[in-house]
Amino acid sequence: MGAHHTTVRVGVVGTGIMGADHIDTLHRQVNGAAVTMVADLDLGRARAVAAALPGVRATDDGLALIGDPAVDAVVVASADVTHADLTVAAVQAGKPVMCEKPLAPTLPECLRVVQAELAAVRAGGPPLVSVGFMRRFDPGYRELKSALEAGACGTPLLVHCVSRGVAAGPGSTSESSVTGSAIHELDTVPWLLDAPVVEVSWHAPRPTAAAPEMQDPQLLLLRTADGVLTTVEVFLNAGYGYDIRCEVVGDRGTLALTNPARVVADADRRRATGYPADWRPWFADAYRTELQAFIDAAAAGRPSPLATAHDGLTAGAVADAVITSMHQDGRRLPVKVPAVDPPTT
Repeated sequence: MGAHHTTVRVGVVGTGIMGADHIDTLHRQVNGAAVTMVADLDLGRARAVAAALPGVRATDDGLALIGDPAVDAVVVASADVTHADLTVAAVQAGKPVMCEKPLAPTLPECLRVVQAELAAVRAGGPPLVSVGFMRRFDPGYRELKSALEAGACGTPLLVHCVSRGVAAGPGSTSESSVTGSAIHELDTVPWLLDAPVVEVSWHAPRPTAAAPEMQDPQLLLLRTADGVLTTVEVFLNAGYGYDIRCEVVGDRGTLALTNPARVVADADRRRATGYPADWRPWFADAYRTELQAFIDAAAAGRPSPLATAHDGLTAGAVADAVITSMHQDGRRLPVKVPAVDPPTT
């Protein structure tokens, strides 16, 4: 009986790259978590992941996993288009849920999740939705935020963000570059500056020959309420490696993230540091810390310290404005976050 209270039994929906990584992290590195069930539309893939862990069941039905009595908390790491339905189902089942970013690929779906959670809160429950904006837990970004708050570069004026990958995933589009990749910056920048994004515009050079069917790279301009201007370069097919950069330019200096590579190699008259092939090694500490915080909150029955459903909605509203600008020749557009009725106390 005692063990039941300390161990949070977790079901993970989606056993692709992200889901499998979360399952591995929960199993090996997160205290108080036990993965009990995994789901994937590809049952073979779910079974393969489950077989590597003791006592884990596999299903091809994410809703069945959410409803299973052996699941206390849910991690949603399936395709973006499934996020809203699965997250709403977890809320209605009364289970804490961490939804990978984006909360949903469209603004109306984000709003639906927020409204479902509000209905549950009005009925007396705790807020149950967390969104996987893990950069809020990354040691580099946290140090950057602390230094900003301490005035280390004076008053911020500009932020430059770069988000590059080796190759875009299958089925990537100009729009999914925004909702699936740039969405991190759309959350991180207002979190760093403690000011919401109020205006955006979308710009692009000629596309790379590596992916002529989509616009890659893209350049987004974000203006926050504090008057800071941010550039966000998203280049999914950069080829050379996975590379994240963030520099804040202030009136008394600059602050920037460093490449997390820990080793430098000297050979053949060259000095080199490596780049990871994808985001997992770069943000491993962030994912581990984020999942631990999610599990600790679920175990204690308190709201999680992760990004909220409303944070997901806010980032979704910025993404919506960026995509509208994309289709309107780069017009400068205001960001409109849908109004949500606050819970009545």
